[in-house]
Amino acid sequence: MTTTWRHLPAPAREIAAAATGAVAAARDRDVEAYESAVLRLTAADRAGLVLGGVVRLLLEETNPDGLTGDDVRQVLERCVRAAATWRPDVDPHVLLVLLAGALGVYDPGDDDAPPDPAAIARHAPLLVADLLAAAGRPLAGYLEAAFAEVARTELHD
Repeated sequence: MTTTWRHLPAPAREIAAAATGAVAAARDRDVEAYESAVLRLTAADRAGLVLGGVVRLLLEETNPDGLTGDDVRQVLERCVRAAATWRPDVDPHVLLVLLAGALGVYDPGDDDAPPDPAAIARHAPLLVADLLAAAGRPLAGYLEAAFAEVARTELHD
């Protein structure tokens, strides 16, 4: 069964469709489909924010007692090892920044520029696919929750 995103505004629909395609391609290790979906994510404004929300929700759900540094290291190592078999360009630093950002603890220093939107679009679906596989859950509910969180935040700002 596939989820339709007709109820979302057009920009959110594009993020949902691209993220769904990228995560499915990462799961299937389909290089061509992944590249296409990543290009769409790179062009979609706020895709990183939504995918960061998905990562945070997955981390919170799979670690209800909180995360330790070892937990984060295990997620990072598992994701890098899995992705490196078909994505030799996977960058552990970008994945670590995505994890830290999703947890709200990323603070780029003076010498550390945050990854650009293209790097985020290339790496976030790898992390999401890995976390979904570990949790044994589908993506749609997490995307819905992340969009709701973004909307709630925008309403209160």
